[in-house]
Amino acid sequence: MPGLKEKLENGIKVADVGCGHGLSTIILAKEYPNSTFFGFDNHPSSIERAIESAEREGVSDRVKFACTDAGAFTGSDYDLVAYFDCLHDMGDPVSSCKRAVETLKSDGCAMIIEPMAGATIEENFNLVGRVFSGASVLCCTPNAVASGKHSLGTIATDDALSEVAKAGGFSSFRRVVSTPFNRVFEAKP
Repeated sequence: MPGLKEKLENGIKVADVGCGHGLSTIILAKEYPNSTFFGFDNHPSSIERAIESAEREGVSDRVKFACTDAGAFTGSDYDLVAYFDCLHDMGDPVSSCKRAVETLKSDGCAMIIEPMAGATIEENFNLVGRVFSGASVLCCTPNAVASGKHSLGTIATDDALSEVAKAGGFSSFRRVVSTPFNRVFEAKP
């Protein structure tokens, strides 16, 4: 995502969907004080904690949190919609992607960070794949099934994630970087 750091330094509007306790949102706000951040999560207690943390960290002037479903988050004209390790947890990730497309500026993009996974089952027969598969069975997939009709799971392939993003209205989807533990994707309307 070329130029994202410079845009954040200059000041943009960011939605952090599935923000949980708001840690990613607060870290970004501290690093990029010229930007404004909006964190959304469907868990009321997590949002309460996020609000308290933003106040404690001194960023509540540029960080706002709201409890809402990922497919109905508020706002418009976002330069960036971020999903930090959460799209695979959602029961309806397509609706969330649709909402992201609706709220993004025409030149905006989504940053989707997901756990590392191979393109085939066999590519996940390693230490990282085993850990993520276990997490998927115990936490991620049951959460998705309980909250909707779609379950990607922790070791969703690039193709499966691309299908969800494109079904949600993104016209382009590409992996921009990866580590042994995560993949970072860029999706554009």
